[in-house]
Amino acid sequence: MSLRPLLQAACTLMLATGLAQAQTFPARPISLIVPHSAGGTSDILARTVAAEAGKTLKQTIVVENKGGANGSIAAKTVASAAPDGYTLLLATASTHGINPSLYPKISYDAVKDFAPVTLLATVPNVLVARKDLGVDSVAALTALLRAQGGSLNMASAGAGTPGHLAGEMYRSQAKLEFTHVPYKGGSPALSDLLGGQVDFMFTTIPGALPHIKAGSLKALAVTSPERSSALPQLPTMAESGLPGFSALSWHGIVAPAGTPPAVIATLNDAFSRALQSPEVKQRLAEEGARAAQLNGEAFGRFIQTEVSTWAVAVRDSGASL
Repeated sequence: MSLRPLLQAACTLMLATGLAQAQTFPARPISLIVPHSAGGTSDILARTVAAEAGKTLKQTIVVENKGGANGSIAAKTVASAAPDGYTLLLATASTHGINPSLYPKISYDAVKDFAPVTLLATVPNVLVARKDLGVDSVAALTALLRAQGGSLNMASAGAGTPGHLAGEMYRSQAKLEFTHVPYKGGSPALSDLLGGQVDFMFTTIPGALPHIKAGSLKALAVTSPERSSALPQLPTMAESGLPGFSALSWHGIVAPAGTPPAVIATLNDAFSRALQSPEVKQRLAEEGARAAQLNGEAFGRFIQTEVSTWAVAVRDSGASL
């Protein structure tokens, strides 16, 4: 008996099943896995956008926090989930840009194991120095670092984090020497910077903003190509004498590979509509984030570019986990 009729029947059945699923999707609540603990920028952004997207989908999007291993645990969980659109990941610069180069043996493929839904937002880091360091610009910090010959310390939220690798980009491009001091999170690093135990760091805008406004930290520049709406008076690193400098944290939505295209399109539409909400726009601005919607195909290309870009920073830093 020829296999061709059987194969054609199987393909027809799969197509019909996919179409039926797309027509009824979503029929139950959706899980959105956040690869970080509650309360941070990723968590706030996920909950804000999920609540609004759920209105379009007419289903609840339940946000679940699953931290650990720089986001790798959450990413592996979603990569292994059923490809039906009911388990999503808040993909970040760490999970889909940095980790593929940072971990010698990573448990997922950032490109092949996921179906991109949409990019949501980009978030710049800000370069801050302790207030008594005596610098008021990137040029002044660069000059001081060169004069001190590597004796100053740069804090970070941990080895391989966007803040650490932004510092390594700065070190490489400006040809500097300094000592990297990794912490277990941004809060203790900021605390020691405020206390004068370390000298400068690249950190998230929301965490640093109250201290910048209070005058207890000196903000020097943001790491995005454009200025931040949260600190519009602050120049970018590129404007500060480092052409092309860009080190962005970012957040997007991905589903397991094999999720039907029609389901991806439904999710893309819902999250895209959410980004147009005035309430969501305002909340993003408060977090120093910039809405940056990309459809699935364009987001997929963005992820591949990020993997290549961060690989250079990881290589230059020598970081490995």
